[in-house]
Amino acid sequence: MSNSSSGKNIVLGVTGSIAAYKAADLVSRLTKSGHEVHVVMTKDAQEFITPLTLQVLSRQPVTTDLYDEKQNWHPGHIELADNADLLVVAPATANLVAQFANGLAGDTLGAIHLATLAPVLIAPAMNGKMWQHPATQANVETLKSRGVSFIGPEEGLLACGYEGIGRLWPVEGIEAEIERLLAEKS
Repeated sequence: MSNSSSGKNIVLGVTGSIAAYKAADLVSRLTKSGHEVHVVMTKDAQEFITPLTLQVLSRQPVTTDLYDEKQNWHPGHIELADNADLLVVAPATANLVAQFANGLAGDTLGAIHLATLAPVLIAPAMNGKMWQHPATQANVETLKSRGVSFIGPEEGLLACGYEGIGRLWPVEGIEAEIERLLAEKS
């Protein structure tokens, strides 16, 4: 189900971070590279960027609700999970990291995470104190022990006004890591 023979099927989760606007650039880059990108947005992500923007850039419907699957009898989130070559969450909030670490499936993104056998890449973006909190670090270690990959966060000026770690890794770097993981999987 990809746009080219080398293209892969990427499920991109977007969560409620100010860095959500950078998902548009990532989707555009991945689509131009020949990948089929299926965006899944949390409710909070929709406060920062619209589904329509990501739908136009991906040329695919954007999933925003676990219960908005009226196209056919087959649950759409399971189909996305089954067909994914890679599940990427960029940006990923502390809440998402905790949700994945604890195996919660209270929304579409959590359900896809639990249902996929694809590799997972998480690009965190949050306040530095949230990133460094022992609970977040324990959740990161739990996910790493399960084979989940992380890229970032990086240091710099944060949206909250603090200077420090917590910024979303540059989009070019996330794209390069996606390509590396996909090549490794092939």
